[in-house]
Amino acid sequence: MTEILTIAVSKGRILQESLPLLAQAGIVPVEDPDRSRRLILPTGRAGVRLVIIRATDVPTYVQYGAADLGITGKDVILEHGGAGLYEPLDLGIARCRMMVAGLPDAAREPGIRLRVATKYVASTRRHFAAQGRQVEIIKLYGSMELAPLVGLAHCIVDLVDTGGTLKANGLVPLELVAEISSRVIVNKAAMKMKHDRVKALLRELEAAARPGDRDRRSRRCAGAGEGL
Repeated sequence: MTEILTIAVSKGRILQESLPLLAQAGIVPVEDPDRSRRLILPTGRAGVRLVIIRATDVPTYVQYGAADLGITGKDVILEHGGAGLYEPLDLGIARCRMMVAGLPDAAREPGIRLRVATKYVASTRRHFAAQGRQVEIIKLYGSMELAPLVGLAHCIVDLVDTGGTLKANGLVPLELVAEISSRVIVNKAAMKMKHDRVKALLRELEAAARPGDRDRRSRRCAGAGEGL
């Protein structure tokens, strides 16, 4: 009997940009993920199934072995911390940047303790700690660019795509926190117990993701947020 490989994929843009790569490995859902009410989708490749879930849940499913592999944004992996996971492959799709952004002089005001609005609490804390700076972090879930405009925070940390939303609100990118793209993650136990099948699939996805083999590199954002 063929061992089942379960792949957790983030909903939304990452799913849409991952499907052509998965298809090159023979992994095509038997039902349209956008229309199906099924929580577990069989595929055209024997012994491989997909679960389509929220981006922030993908590392948790993989960490605890509910999924053998996952596809999600690097921003989500950074927030999760990577416990119990391998991160063997950058698919190079849904690229954007995690940035500190704010009014032009926001990060350079002397003698103040910065208030930073973000939903990326762990990444923000690490970024400023590496600079030896203590900041007050305010956790928000949306409309980040509003926070500096109404005095809630001096600056924000969020995903930036084209920068159009920042510019429209008088904000500018100030510091790079991380380059973001979609990554394949693997459960450590699955890598050991299902090694041959996992490695074979990774090789196929790597070949599909090579720039010379496709023209799907997108500037749209990989992560759980929309990107500014």
